[in-house]
Amino acid sequence: MQDQLQDFIHFMIVEKGLAQNTIISYERDLKRYIKYIQQVEQLNSLNDVSRVHIVQFLSFLKSEGKSAKTLARHIASIRAFHQFLLREKAVEQDPSVHIETPQLERTLPKVLSFREVESLLETPDPSSPFGLRDKAMIELLYATGIRVSELINLDMENVHLTMGFVRCIGKGNKERIIPIGKIAQDVIEKYILESRTKLKNSKNRTEALFLNHHGNRLTRQGFWKIIKRLASEAKIEKELTPHTLRHSFATHLLENGADLRAVQEMLGHADISTTQIYTHVTKTRLKDVYTKFHPRA
Repeated sequence: MQDQLQDFIHFMIVEKGLAQNTIISYERDLKRYIKYIQQVEQLNSLNDVSRVHIVQFLSFLKSEGKSAKTLARHIASIRAFHQFLLREKAVEQDPSVHIETPQLERTLPKVLSFREVESLLETPDPSSPFGLRDKAMIELLYATGIRVSELINLDMENVHLTMGFVRCIGKGNKERIIPIGKIAQDVIEKYILESRTKLKNSKNRTEALFLNHHGNRLTRQGFWKIIKRLASEAKIEKELTPHTLRHSFATHLLENGADLRAVQEMLGHADISTTQIYTHVTKTRLKDVYTKFHPRA
């Protein structure tokens, strides 16, 4: 079973070109699934798996308190795996065909107010190399709405400050060009000239734009620690996620009259319905303002 899993992962990397985080998620879910199939159901072949076995595995996850979102992700992983096995003729049937995906609650993304974003941007100390790096990263995130994974994977050649844009590779290896505002341009240029040269490791000639204290490419976990610390220092009480600045970028653009299609293109959404969630956020925020300030609300 492990060999078949590795064949599937290789297929998803080479043929589908999925993002690294997506691949890691698939592999983690399917390792757990296979472990259950082998140890609990005591099956030695994926060809012996039936719909009942998959349903029992999902019930097991549910008994552990897993959310509907987690169950839906596992179902997607299992379904893709069994479809691959059937296509490769490694099994005779696909037991996942009639498995229903649980109904997901559509929660609105959490966003920061413009004042909170400003507070966060003003928190790093630009007089230190790390402070200037942190400010450059947050300015770039809020200026472009790129994902954290896209931010840390940026190389020097991807940022074109004189032309005022950044080129990044998103999900499915799709390239997109996003404009950068003047304020972000100036901070990033200052970081490159003054801080990055100090953070560079002479032994490691990395082309990564943002470096850690070892002079290597900053990791997702490293960035997450930085943003949580800065949010705490800025006294932001809202719960932050790696996508909070991305959500704020999109919401603030739409609140100020930006075209939905343009926002979709900058975010790199394949389907505009994904971008439309931000229109619901703006409506909710308008309702909050009305309730708070209208004398007869």
